[in-house]
Amino acid sequence: MVSDLAEQECEACTSEDEPLTESEYEAYLTDLADDVWEVVDEHHLEGTYAFEDFRDALEFTYEIGELAEEEWHHPDIHLAWGEVRVEMWTHKIDGLHKTDFVMAARMDRIHDDYAPE
Repeated sequence: MVSDLAEQECEACTSEDEPLTESEYEAYLTDLADDVWEVVDEHHLEGTYAFEDFRDALEFTYEIGELAEEEWHHPDIHLAWGEVRVEMWTHKIDGLHKTDFVMAARMDRIHDDYAPE
């Protein structure tokens, strides 16, 4: 699944920005892989990606780590055999920002190369 959201710019927020409301983040959530992502406690995104083996999960982890460094937006990443779980929110506002959804859409796009058949 490739989302137009993945093509959008990761915009830095300021401490004056407010976290997204439920109606705002629901609109972005529809552009993400629905079998991967969910909003938890109206605070953060959590996604779990499946892989055929540890090697693919490890390589995916490396790729999203490079993306995080490039955009200076760093998720919590949990690597296990056959899966990678990602938790993400914007720490500066202690909640969700559009950038979290842009990053998630980019991760979905990266995962397309690894998705089990």
